[in-house]
Amino acid sequence: MALIVAAAIIRDGRLLAARRDRGTFAGLWEFPGGKVEPGESDAEALLRELVEELGCAGEVGGQIGGDWPLAGGHTMHVYRVALAAGAEPRCVDGHDQLRWACRSETASLPWIPADLPILDEVALLLCP
Repeated sequence: MALIVAAAIIRDGRLLAARRDRGTFAGLWEFPGGKVEPGESDAEALLRELVEELGCAGEVGGQIGGDWPLAGGHTMHVYRVALAAGAEPRCVDGHDQLRWACRSETASLPWIPADLPILDEVALLLCP
């Protein structure tokens, strides 16, 4: 069973959503992130994933919710992440589009099913 970490990156009341470019979930939107490797903390894994997927650095903040269950007995931890000053995320690996979305816009995007309950909680932090 794997532990997955994901970033809720919010800027000016908008959430950064990332669209998968391959695999079972190609074309669906998600929180950026990935698997925690052996010996990594959640924060170390999340910062590594941000560089690999979005080409930028950030600072990991507080956890949102607790353990979010995923298929196959896996678990996801979601953290607020502040991008480093001047950082602008871009599609480096795993995604073909990024979008800054307010609450109403996130509701209209097709999300990976496992992210929907998390999105409900994160949406409370977004502009309408």
